[in-house]
Amino acid sequence: MRIVRSRAPLRLGIAGGGTDISPYCDEFTGYVLNATIDRYAYCTIEETQDNTVHFFAADRETEMVLKIDDYPFALDGALELHRATYNRIIKDFNKNKPISIKVVTFSDAPMGSGLGASSTLVVSMIKAFDEYLRLNLDDYQIAGLAYTIERQDCKLQGGRQDQYSATFGGFNFMEFYDNGRVLVNPLRIRNWIKCELESSLLLYYTGTSRVSGNIIDDQSKNMQKGESICMEAMHNIKKSALVMKESLLKGDFCTFIEHLNLGWENKKKSAKMISNQAIDEAFMAAMQSGALGGKISGAGGGGFIMFFVNPSKRSKVVEVLSKFGGWTSNCHFSNEGSQCWTVS
Repeated sequence: MRIVRSRAPLRLGIAGGGTDISPYCDEFTGYVLNATIDRYAYCTIEETQDNTVHFFAADRETEMVLKIDDYPFALDGALELHRATYNRIIKDFNKNKPISIKVVTFSDAPMGSGLGASSTLVVSMIKAFDEYLRLNLDDYQIAGLAYTIERQDCKLQGGRQDQYSATFGGFNFMEFYDNGRVLVNPLRIRNWIKCELESSLLLYYTGTSRVSGNIIDDQSKNMQKGESICMEAMHNIKKSALVMKESLLKGDFCTFIEHLNLGWENKKKSAKMISNQAIDEAFMAAMQSGALGGKISGAGGGGFIMFFVNPSKRSKVVEVLSKFGGWTSNCHFSNEGSQCWTVS
């Protein structure tokens, strides 16, 4: 029996999030600064002989067994991303001939965490199929295919950064243009700067996942209407991404923290649901107990908040945040993008 496994890293959105969403990037070009962390989405594909396609999301304890005669599979309800990925791979790369396999996935973060979990899962599945069918897809092809599956096949609202960060890995400055054109610029961050970031960054999970599509839809509508407050905020978010890229390369953490906070303030102006009372209270408590800056990673409304904390104040911030019902964790970066291997 042939078994293929893959993994793809989750990411922290550091700056520029939202400028990778249409219609903003189509008209103005979007800039995003992000980095992958040592949390992953995994996929295993096993060859079977029973003329079925067996999907199993181990982290959610959800499974589905479908007959290959029913291909292409309907895209509704549970495990939609699994079925959509299978449909697209078989259609584009296997001449519409369904294959009998078992696909098992699990993720180190829940959907709606703000770490790009959904997109990373799709990238991981594509990478496994790439190995299983020996497709030899390059990184841009994998990321672009993941975007197509989510945004076009499943019609899920969202930006473009998650698919590319999960595929390429590491610290990247990304440029998003019209007609779906993307440029990924890997950043050579010096080791002491990475170490300082890992010493200073604290991730706080609010305990609440959210449907990012609702927030992104609100942002998109504000942009389409050309609302001045939203548009000015988006332009400022884009400027902060440029400044934070330069400050990160130089190790200028004062400027980095300043624009981390500016980015969060502008992000809240782009849509109403990005923050709420629970997030504001936890954020304020962390800042009052020693955090120097922070922002939500992802669309907002819940998921993970990223705080920059003086290491000497770390335990105090952790203690204060523990009273708000979520949990905290360290942050370590991953330099590798999506990977795959065959188990003999």
